[in-house]
Amino acid sequence: MYYELATFTLPFGTTGQAALQVQADTSAAEARGELLGCWSSDIGELNRLIVLRGFADLASLEAERQRTQLSANPLGCGALAQSFTLESFRGFPWMKPVRPSVESGIAGPVYEIRSYGIKPGGVQPTIDLWAQYLPPREALSPCVVAMVALDGPLRFTNIWAYPTIDARSRARAEAVAQGIWPPKGGPAHLSTQMTSTIALPTAVSPLK
Repeated sequence: MYYELATFTLPFGTTGQAALQVQADTSAAEARGELLGCWSSDIGELNRLIVLRGFADLASLEAERQRTQLSANPLGCGALAQSFTLESFRGFPWMKPVRPSVESGIAGPVYEIRSYGIKPGGVQPTIDLWAQYLPPREALSPCVVAMVALDGPLRFTNIWAYPTIDARSRARAEAVAQGIWPPKGGPAHLSTQMTSTIALPTAVSPLK
């Protein structure tokens, strides 16, 4: 499964309007991919709209990337956005594809979007370690997706769902206390380039 994260910087107070425009654009006949998440940043860099779309294959992702790049109104937000970025990813091969909350049962409404830089040679060890350690970690909170970037710096992004901010803190503390997270040996493959954003679903987000 392939994914794209689009991040828009918006004027204050326009997130709801932008989300509706994203929904309309991604539902257009010429659009490819599936809208999976549409969040507004709450902790981290603010005034951001973060859009997650899924694609069955790389060709579909690349075709949609071209459509977006050539558009004067990307994802319907061209008139609003002060800036926007597009990132392409391949999901960890053993993970189930991301599905909307009504199908998967995974729901927030607090989502954490984390990105880690990876050292050269660290991609496959990271994928293998997550395959081993993620099942017990998910007993504490679900991982929506883990995915390796196909463009830009070598990195991977993972998205987690929590019912509250406090639940996030408890789950992370309990994972460390049990010795099940982070994966043993995992940090050795990562760089110090790490970011985290707490985001909340907009009204149009299939991941609630």
